[in-house]
Amino acid sequence: MNTFQAVAVTRLYRMIADQIAGRIRAGDFPRGGRLPSERELAEQLQVSRASIREALIALEIEGYVEVRVGSGVFVTAARDSAAPSSAALDEIGPFDLLEARMLIEPECAALAAQQGSDAQLAAIRKAHEGMSLTDSPGLHDREFHRAIAAACGNAALASSVAHLWDLSLASPVFSRMQDYFVNTKVWAVAHAEHQRILTAILARDPIRARHAMHAHLIGILARLREDFGVFA
Repeated sequence: MNTFQAVAVTRLYRMIADQIAGRIRAGDFPRGGRLPSERELAEQLQVSRASIREALIALEIEGYVEVRVGSGVFVTAARDSAAPSSAALDEIGPFDLLEARMLIEPECAALAAQQGSDAQLAAIRKAHEGMSLTDSPGLHDREFHRAIAAACGNAALASSVAHLWDLSLASPVFSRMQDYFVNTKVWAVAHAEHQRILTAILARDPIRARHAMHAHLIGILARLREDFGVFA
């Protein structure tokens, strides 16, 4: 009896990374040499620069390249045997995760403004205030967004937000991207954006809360798409 072969869903950035890795292994990009710029690769492969960005960071995690901010992306090796396999990084990309959050979290903010209890709104405020009082703002950032989701009154939406955050936290590509683009200045901007969301929710203004959350998530996307100097 014939059997079907298992079908694997491969992320676009994973396909891009595998193609570049194959060229590196073939010697088309020698060790120590610089890869084409992000813009050039996007044009050659006919994909978005966001997908190229994810692919290059995945290749850095795997040991193929090194990102040097202000200088470019350089080939380091044909991959050390101890580096993660491509299958280990066959995950949902950071930009896909953020785009999914943009579909859900603005509505959660609007619903929280309408339906959140006083205690739930107090939890949102506490998470926001904690972000400015700690040197680990990421923890309070997550708690802020989860508190808003918890106050929306819809368990399915709250669960979806929690799942998207769990996927982000488990993503080495997302983590590495944040290492490059998220610093004290960025957290200060995010804190100000959180303040606008909080103010709208406390005012019980669902339209303003929705818009403030959407603007915040658009801001995160823009910050993660900033250039690595000539990497652009």
